[in-house]
Amino acid sequence: MVKIDSDISNMRFNRRVLFLVVLCTCLVCFSFWSRCILTPESSDLNRKQIVDIGAEDGFGDVHFVQRGAKNYNAPVNEMEVPLSNLQEIECEINKEYSVQCRKDNNEVYLPFSFIQKYFEVYGEFENVDGLDKFEFSHSYSEVHQPPEEIRPDGAFMSFEHYNVEIRKRVKCITAIEGVPISTQWEPAGHYYPIQIAQFALSHYSKYLKEGEPDVILLLSGEERDIEKTWQKGGNVNVKSVWSKTRSSQVVEFQSSDSLSNVGFYTMMKESSNYAVNFDFRVLSNGSISITLKNDGTTFHIHYVFSDTLITCDGKNIYYGLGESRHGDWIHFSRDTDMDLLKGLALKCTKHRKLGRVTLQGITFRGHGWVDNVTVSSATHMDHFFNAANWFVSHQDRRGGWPIMVTRKLIAGVMELQPGWYSAMAQGHGISTLVRAYLKSRNSIYLKTAINAVKLFEISSAQGGVKARFANTYDWYEEYPTTPSSFVLNGFIFSLFGLYDLKEIATGEPLKTVTRLYEEGLKSLKAMLLMYDSGFGTFYDLRHISAGLAPNRARWDYHTVHISQLLQLSKMEDEPLFVRTVKRWQDYMKGVRSPHN
Repeated sequence: MVKIDSDISNMRFNRRVLFLVVLCTCLVCFSFWSRCILTPESSDLNRKQIVDIGAEDGFGDVHFVQRGAKNYNAPVNEMEVPLSNLQEIECEINKEYSVQCRKDNNEVYLPFSFIQKYFEVYGEFENVDGLDKFEFSHSYSEVHQPPEEIRPDGAFMSFEHYNVEIRKRVKCITAIEGVPISTQWEPAGHYYPIQIAQFALSHYSKYLKEGEPDVILLLSGEERDIEKTWQKGGNVNVKSVWSKTRSSQVVEFQSSDSLSNVGFYTMMKESSNYAVNFDFRVLSNGSISITLKNDGTTFHIHYVFSDTLITCDGKNIYYGLGESRHGDWIHFSRDTDMDLLKGLALKCTKHRKLGRVTLQGITFRGHGWVDNVTVSSATHMDHFFNAANWFVSHQDRRGGWPIMVTRKLIAGVMELQPGWYSAMAQGHGISTLVRAYLKSRNSIYLKTAINAVKLFEISSAQGGVKARFANTYDWYEEYPTTPSSFVLNGFIFSLFGLYDLKEIATGEPLKTVTRLYEEGLKSLKAMLLMYDSGFGTFYDLRHISAGLAPNRARWDYHTVHISQLLQLSKMEDEPLFVRTVKRWQDYMKGVRSPHN
């Protein structure tokens, strides 16, 4: 009996010892990892953050930190490696700061969060067939191949992948002119011709890729039984009448102008066709209202005769049609889901994101006439011609589209005051107008494109867009600063515009645009390799022209440079472009040029 009690006592003691050993082991392990999981709040690292892009495109946001900081503290994802094989050690970085690492025999493991920011590389976990793997890459951007055949009436580069209207720097697509309003460099918003042209060229390219959209006709002047699918409130009159202006039957409606009036309306549950199109004319201070449901919450978008571009009040969003357009026939073409998206961005309600959208109804108020009411999957060509028409109506006597905001490439060194011109804007505008001419055969588009060439002959010092490198090579400046910046992607885009016009022009305009294109091509061949850093590309040549630190191109721009050279390789039989684009593509995989 005594022996049994003794054994039980020993067993209890052994269990207590085992529990204490396990507990101590856990505490040691926790302490081991907790020293390695550092928080950003404790860091005094000098971070550099780039938000959006400093120029014309919307390729996304990138965040990275500079090297050379005094220390580095960042979260480290826990690794599922047996702790018994790893030893915590301190890694000293360039004798300037240190990070906590792991050592396994002769192998050292650095936190990927450190590697990512220090070397500007990228990675994420993927689950393939139930197994986790880690995808590592040197670049976050993608190269899009240009069209197989380069034609002035064809798709523009790979712009079918562009979605200009969803960019954060696009305040809205105006209901007055149907083009983007940019908040780039000016929060109040302004017309930015580069953005307007990219909007046009992206929709044109999408149209070529997608073909004609699906269209559902909701109402026409030929409708005999209007009230079969459309409804009206009290004191609302509706009838089909003959329009002398349009030489066709149209639907006349007459009601109170008040937004509280039920009006003349139709209801629906459309979950895939958000593009609304029709032709209308209103004599009174009437309005058009679109009702949409976003994740179960109902919003009303009102298009009213006002010069206010966009505003909101709770779940009501207002777009101005222009105060002076009463009595005019107007072609209404809107992507209503995008109009809702921009309205949500105004933050008038707690709702911020676009979710599951349903088009619920269309309402007309006031005294007016309407015809050809449709909903469709897209309205690309309407957007394209809205932008082309903007370039026609807004071209000044110098043939340009002045940019009416201050642009500071480098404060106090490279600055542009409102009213400056951009060779990229001129080139993009020409590419848009050439396609509009070839699609419509309306000579006003061709005339406007030819007129846009004049600024290529005027030096940036005299308010044009032409600079000279080493007093030898002509360069068409995206930003015509003094000293010159020599931005690469903007220059090549300007060449694309000259090329498009060269392919269809005749007579003296053909001679002029051909000369300008060939001079630009000569400069590009001579200067291209100055943009090669050995592991990426430079955005511009400020390090040469202004003696400043080099301005490396982000991967967004690097891939644009590659796409542009791929297209140039199809336009011109030039081995330099082929060799260079291959090397620049390799840089995206971490390849670097040889050293001595």
